[in-house]
Amino acid sequence: MSNLSEQQTDLQVQKGIRLAEDELVILIQSALDTGIYGDLEESQFRNLLRVSDTTDSVEVIKNFIRYQVGRDKKWGRGKGSLAEKIIEDIDGNIKKNAHIIAECCQTDFKPIWLELIRRYLGYGARHLKYKRDGKL
Repeated sequence: MSNLSEQQTDLQVQKGIRLAEDELVILIQSALDTGIYGDLEESQFRNLLRVSDTTDSVEVIKNFIRYQVGRDKKWGRGKGSLAEKIIEDIDGNIKKNAHIIAECCQTDFKPIWLELIRRYLGYGARHLKYKRDGKL
């Protein structure tokens, strides 16, 4: 019986994540369209995406972003930078959405938060590719 309950919860969580996707796309596109950054390469953004896929720690993801900022100016620096906007989204709207989904489904929010971050960053990689190579 509990296995069925777990499956129902998982389905509810997945539905909640799917319902949050439009907001994730809008958030990362806005960050990439308005954030101050240099000549950020697609491979650098994909490295961030890879880090998010290989960790279960939000702090590790934010730490990697800060590390990249320390290495060069391609992520921007200071107020209004792309790096700052991404961290603000992670700690703000994305975390809030994860809490809402977790409360509705009565489950732990951290795995949901990580999945939302991974999707957000994945949509960012796509939008960056468009910005760099696909604009008409």
